[in-house]
Amino acid sequence: QVHLVESGGGLVQPGGSLRLSCVIRGTTLDNHAIAWIRQAPGKGREWVSCISNSDGHTYDAESVKGRFTISGDNAKNTVFLQMNNLKAEDTAVYYCAARSRWCSLRWVDFDSWGQGTQVTVSS
Repeated sequence: QVHLVESGGGLVQPGGSLRLSCVIRGTTLDNHAIAWIRQAPGKGREWVSCISNSDGHTYDAESVKGRFTISGDNAKNTVFLQMNNLKAEDTAVYYCAARSRWCSLRWVDFDSWGQGTQVTVSS
């Protein structure tokens, strides 16, 4: 069974940076696509970024392009989300989620989810 554990969330000022980590257990990362998906207070889930670890291709939502970077370390079974120039509207619970092989741009297509990590951007 695939088990995902996120870490790295916290409180940061606007313009600051955070790096989220997602450790995948129970399988190897290289056969999976991993996405970061967020949910802001009172809002629905929003797909943010995805990496297909089979070929390294990455995809980003327009709202985070140029600010967020997703990357994977297959040897450590870990996916990262580097978040720079954070804005108040980035405040949300961030989840990592897995599906077989290839990325999807729809959060509903991901099968296994972590418990989430809170990111709060505030002065």
